Amino acid sequence: MAGVKIQDIRKSYGAVEVIHGVNVDIGDGEFVALVGPSGCGKSTLLRMIAGLEPINGGTIAIGDRVVNNLPPAERDIAMVFQTYALYPHKSVAENMGFALKVSKVDRVEIARRVKEAAEILSLTEYLDRKPRHLSGGQRQRVAMGRAIVRDPQVFLFDEPLSNLDAKLRIQMRTEIKELHQRLKTTTIFVTHDQIEAMTLADRIVVMQGGNIEQVGTPLELYDNPANEFVATFIGAPSMNLLNADLSDKQIRIADQTFAGPSGAGKVRLGVRPEHLVLADKGLAMQVKVVEPTGSETMVFLNFEGQDVTAVFRERHAFEPGQTVHLAPDPSCLHVFDSSTGQRLAI
Repeated sequence: MAGVKIQDIRKSYGAVEVIHGVNVDIGDGEFVALVGPSGCGKSTLLRMIAGLEPINGGTIAIGDRVVNNLPPAERDIAMVFQTYALYPHKSVAENMGFALKVSKVDRVEIARRVKEAAEILSLTEYLDRKPRHLSGGQRQRVAMGRAIVRDPQVFLFDEPLSNLDAKLRIQMRTEIKELHQRLKTTTIFVTHDQIEAMTLADRIVVMQGGNIEQVGTPLELYDNPANEFVATFIGAPSMNLLNADLSDKQIRIADQTFAGPSGAGKVRLGVRPEHLVLADKGLAMQVKVVEPTGSETMVFLNFEGQDVTAVFRERHAFEPGQTVHLAPDPSCLHVFDSSTGQRLAI
């Protein structure tokens, strides 16, 4: 196993630069997720690590080797794709062992590695089947098995769960996490789904527009987002951002005041949906839509023309059009500069 060191990596297509000097260190055995909206550069960065995209500047090191000019086959990585990329005419066992066969690994050793990977992934009874006779989840496990048998220094996952239904995605998330806990291989996982990132990763790299917005553990990003983009991207439902005024270390919104940072001017008050509570002297909001899910109730509201989401574990008989008073938990507030979007320390 080995860590991955990415230093000032740049990527351009013609005159257009799409990755702008990215830096991130991934520790040996660490599970890191690259997240962000479509077009943010996360898959491009993964393909550059894999050697599938040339880089225009900077260095990528896997372990002690700079791999900028090495072909993918010499980087000691294994990649799992969104589309599975299985050979339809080959059996599960043949698919899993094919790369080893091409590398002229002994047949006995191939059989041993395939058997071991199949046991890890609960595929033993399917080794003689063709991919067309497998479910989507089973095919993805075969793709993972093909990566495992190579015993690489780094696993690369490129949105491997996006083709699966919601229930199967949850199951596969658990299987991938258990796999990492067992093998402890350095893993880089690309996804646009922040829930996948938060449940799987040791650390998350949040990207936007070819830049890194913030790197941290899932709870660091959730509790202390560096800016409005991270605040609204991490967490489902998203953080509420409400227009407010700052002066004399006080934040004023409607008829409410909260402790704030130094400075003066327009700010945005951030509050997570679960940190809004019913209170007689709270902010007056009008209910628009109520969505009961069983374990909790999600309520969509309007506050002075701004959309607000609240989540309640308790059951309330809210009705559309009803006015309710909600108060933010003062200990869980976030403040962002209205012009720059950057977090202000309270």
